[in-house]
Amino acid sequence: MNKSESLEDFYKRKFDWLPDSFKEDIGHFNVFNHEPIEPGKSKPLPYKRRDFFKVMFVVGDIDMLYADSEVKVQKQALFFSNPHIPYKCTNLERIEEGAYCIFNQRFFQRFGDLNQYSVFQPNGNHVFELSNEQAEFVRPIFKRMFEEINSDYVHKYDVLRNLVFELLHFAMKMEPATLLEKQQLNASQRIASLFLELLERQFPIDENHPSIQLRSASDFASQLNVHVNHLNRAVKEITQKTTSKLIAERFLQESKIMLKQSNWNISEVAYALGFNEVTHFNNFFKKHMELSPSKFRAS
Repeated sequence: MNKSESLEDFYKRKFDWLPDSFKEDIGHFNVFNHEPIEPGKSKPLPYKRRDFFKVMFVVGDIDMLYADSEVKVQKQALFFSNPHIPYKCTNLERIEEGAYCIFNQRFFQRFGDLNQYSVFQPNGNHVFELSNEQAEFVRPIFKRMFEEINSDYVHKYDVLRNLVFELLHFAMKMEPATLLEKQQLNASQRIASLFLELLERQFPIDENHPSIQLRSASDFASQLNVHVNHLNRAVKEITQKTTSKLIAERFLQESKIMLKQSNWNISEVAYALGFNEVTHFNNFFKKHMELSPSKFRAS
């Protein structure tokens, strides 16, 4: 599997230098403006995972490839990227203006888990097209980020975290209210949330995390110390999907990412995902995608 791009890799690729803040224990945060690019002079952005988070505001006609889906932006948008999902941006020379901030999970330690927010979850919305009015709300937030990071204020990183949260909540308020948000916190919701957390914790698959340990509803129930029927009821009540369907959807998403991004062969992908036989993986993939893994990789 191709390794994720680290913060150090990003700085060396983009600027050929490393900031002093890597020496700090508070984690890392930085903010940049999009510099204009002459037509034909843009460097291709590699399609891969990064080991850091990114929030980007862009004005321009660009395409963003997330995992296995492509999003075309006609005018302006707010983008959210996370370490779980590979992405790349094309038509960079069409960016008229914009800015982006990057940060790692350590920057938010003791301030919350970023993975709990839908904009950073694998199945969440990552791209939000903006009206002119909404864009005018976002621009000043990035302007304040530049002002704070260049200031001498002793608590400037607290302010920067608040500005990131402001962008997160601004975007999530644009989403329709979900059943999960409307329901009162109860035992079913807690069990379903723990299941989803365990499911997501198994990814991404790479050299440091080479295989899946939990594959079935029974595996997850055993890990959570609940009866499998109790888990199934809780998950169905909260998500309106069966436990098996959620597992299959997440495995399918990861298989598509691995087939497109990695240089592992089909057998290695199958075994990493916990399939004992390659034919079982082929059948699973064909059932959901209506074509074989090899044909999907070649497409």
